[in-house]
Amino acid sequence: MQKDEADKIWSLIKAAKFAMLVTEDGGHLRARPMAASQEGFDGTLWFFTRASSHKVSEVAADSRVCVTYAETSKQDYVSFSGRARLVRDRGEIDRRWSNILKAWFPNGKDDPEVALLEVTVDEAEYWDSPSSTVVQAYGYAKAVLTGTSPELGENRKVHV
Repeated sequence: MQKDEADKIWSLIKAAKFAMLVTEDGGHLRARPMAASQEGFDGTLWFFTRASSHKVSEVAADSRVCVTYAETSKQDYVSFSGRARLVRDRGEIDRRWSNILKAWFPNGKDDPEVALLEVTVDEAEYWDSPSSTVVQAYGYAKAVLTGTSPELGENRKVHV
């Protein structure tokens, strides 16, 4: 992945506070919201989790995951495919910890249940649409009048 691709992806996900993590659970796909813990994008996504959570068991059985971000106010969407693993590295936890996480971990970062899910991304796909409502409305109106499809912005797949 080139730096400009990583920078583009980071620009699309940095404002999102939450992502949806999809795992496989006994033949069924499960999605749940996860608080993002990113400082940039370099091909890896990070999320705090309880070490004993069911999603950790799911990842241990099948590490393939999908992570999606949506910033609907800007019409920016990103989907990641990759592999997840549990990380209990105290240095990484300390580096990524913020006090807002006490809402989920009232005993703080030293709680033995505090862990990270590291998602190593294989592929990302993004949709970067015009964010202005006026620009979007104009595009839809133009499409109706001309009988063409609206220009929905940039869609691109990136192999990481």
